[in-house]
Amino acid sequence: MKHIHIIVFFLITSLGFSQEGKTSFTLQEAIDYALENNRTAKNAVLDIEAAKKQKQETTAIGLPQLNAEIGYQNFLKQQVTVIPSEFFGGTPGGFEEVLFNTKQNATATATLSQLLFDGSYLVGLQSAKVFLEISKNAKEKTDLEIRKAVINAYGNVLLAEESIVILKRNINVLEKNVFDVTKIYENGLEEEESVEQLKITLSSIKSALSNANRLKSLAYKMLNITLGKDIETRIVLNDTLTILTTQNTVLTLLDADENTENTIDYKIAANDKTAKALLVKLQKSKALPSLSTFLNGGYSAFDNNFVFFNSNTKWFGSSLLGVNLNVPIFSSGKRSAATQRAKINLAKAEFNLTETEQKIKLQIASAKSNYQFAIEDYTNKKENLALAERIENKNQIKFFEGIASSFELRQAQTQLYSTQNELLQAMLDVITKKAELETVLNEIPKN
Repeated sequence: MKHIHIIVFFLITSLGFSQEGKTSFTLQEAIDYALENNRTAKNAVLDIEAAKKQKQETTAIGLPQLNAEIGYQNFLKQQVTVIPSEFFGGTPGGFEEVLFNTKQNATATATLSQLLFDGSYLVGLQSAKVFLEISKNAKEKTDLEIRKAVINAYGNVLLAEESIVILKRNINVLEKNVFDVTKIYENGLEEEESVEQLKITLSSIKSALSNANRLKSLAYKMLNITLGKDIETRIVLNDTLTILTTQNTVLTLLDADENTENTIDYKIAANDKTAKALLVKLQKSKALPSLSTFLNGGYSAFDNNFVFFNSNTKWFGSSLLGVNLNVPIFSSGKRSAATQRAKINLAKAEFNLTETEQKIKLQIASAKSNYQFAIEDYTNKKENLALAERIENKNQIKFFEGIASSFELRQAQTQLYSTQNELLQAMLDVITKKAELETVLNEIPKN
């Protein structure tokens, strides 16, 4: 039985380490990982926990409070009081010096207090709930932004990887062309300009490859940061640009309901309005009376020497029950001005909510338009690439048959390379524009 416990322990431990040390991701796995490990996401979780604690803290204000106090006093020089001498049978008009207090005294008291009514406290309870809701909405907003950032970073890595593959393939074709044309030129059957034209194209593609490798390194680092990993971590992406483009071509999303109240930006603006309304109530509540009660009990001991830990020291007990009523009467217009200022801020929050709603409608319409264009552009770029490949292939044949010039071949090759890049960018746009639309709509697919 003991061995079974050990095995279970190591299995759980290994699962924990495998999740923390995960280095191979599909796009969805990368999103899930980032939502747990991204540093901004972790801070958002902590903000929610802090809001919960603040709610508990505010609630506790209206619950019974018990405080204890221990005091000790040692009069280095005791205060002297004078009393008319005639009190002691002395001469009228004279005074006698008297010490009423002992040199040392100690007290131990405990006070139980309870808030019975306070308008500010009631508003505070409501505000704590709203603050918790604000923190939760902020977490939702953070998760949406992290998801979009992961999709962009993941897509940029795939774009760099695909670009490198295509550039290397183009370089192989160009190097063969340069070799073949050089041989033809050496045999006197081709002009030197043809070799130079091809070398210019080859040099340009090699430069693009070097840049693509640098961008790839930066893209991986950006993805690591977004995931919450160390910037130099080596990771492997399991999805391809083609697969993700197909998965993210969802025309039904263009018909999604435009429910602005479901969007996170609207919720945040509505929360702000609610918070401002509570501030108005808070200022008004300050004009109401507050009522509290307390019960106090304690012991005191007095002596000229420090004998408070002796068992025979006499301690004198006391207790007190009281009620406090605080009635605000006149504040010279301070409370009224504060209330009016809170109302002004509430009016601004209402205007902001209306404006936010209008902006969200525009954002949704714009995001749908951009997504639809991305899908259409992707289809168009695929067709263009097929045409550019045929044109380049025909010019290859014509050039080596002596029908087309090197300039025409280079022009066809440049057009092909440009179309290849445009298609890759169109594929990435389909993925990222869908993510933007989902973020605005607050409609995240359930996986």
